Amino acid sequence: MLSRTADHLFWMARYTERAENTARMLDVNMQTAMLPQSEADAEQGWRATLGISELQSAYDEKYGRFHTQDVLDFMVRDPHNPSSIMACLTAARENARAVRGTLTTEVWEIQNATWLDMQKRLKSNLLESDPSQFFEWVKYRSHLSRGVTLGTMLKDEAIHFIRLGTFLERADNTARILDVKFHGARDAAKDVQQRDFYYWAALLRSVSGFEIYRKVYRDVITPERVAELLMLRGDMPRSLLACMEDVVDNLRQLRNDVSADTERFAGKLHAQLKFGHIDDIMKAGLHRTLTEFLESIYELGNRVSRDFLVPLAA
Repeated sequence: MLSRTADHLFWMARYTERAENTARMLDVNMQTAMLPQSEADAEQGWRATLGISELQSAYDEKYGRFHTQDVLDFMVRDPHNPSSIMACLTAARENARAVRGTLTTEVWEIQNATWLDMQKRLKSNLLESDPSQFFEWVKYRSHLSRGVTLGTMLKDEAIHFIRLGTFLERADNTARILDVKFHGARDAAKDVQQRDFYYWAALLRSVSGFEIYRKVYRDVITPERVAELLMLRGDMPRSLLACMEDVVDNLRQLRNDVSADTERFAGKLHAQLKFGHIDDIMKAGLHRTLTEFLESIYELGNRVSRDFLVPLAA
């Protein structure tokens, strides 16, 4: 496969996943903002959401003050914010359009219809009147895209590049949201115990993990178990371990003459999670562990680009 084609497929998947992840974070923050809390705590929650995507400084530069609706506009419809839902779904559609011949008709039509429908929804007042409905629509379209891709495409290199992009993006997001939310809970002031359940339940719901947590642990929600579920449980679909298992598997399917070192790098990262223990992670420091993981994911993305996506210099 041409590296340019692989690049478009890889980024189509990453942008689609990123739009879904942004919708998940914003939806959960809308729910937690309704809990009894001070204005300072509410603002801290929204700023944490910006921090997850490293957009705090960009937001401050544009608006200079905090307002919930401004955050929503910035994270949803701002075309100059490359991580906004509008920018991500537009980029996903443009990457899909560039490789229409590689995709099935159904996959292309889902990407195109999502983009067209998004234009109508953002021109209406849905984001102001019922933001949760808009975020559910974004998640639904992402799920639909994934399902149609798996259900209609030949299991060749194209689908492996799509899956590789999906799981690298998902791993990055899960690590970011766990790191920021964990420290947000630790820094929260008084009455933490009273709000703990709602706080951690919201975090779990942001990664579709609330029911899974109840099924696995059948007990009260504790920060350590939340971290264990989202990092070390291979049977939790959005956990770091589950994502890395799929990354390693898809890299194996795409193996070429120069990718052995990248496979080893991904395998080592996978092994650290597979044989890790939550007590050791908490003792070493969760923030430190997640920071190192995010650095490794960034490096892995660069290695994938070098080995598969960027044409070798003549």
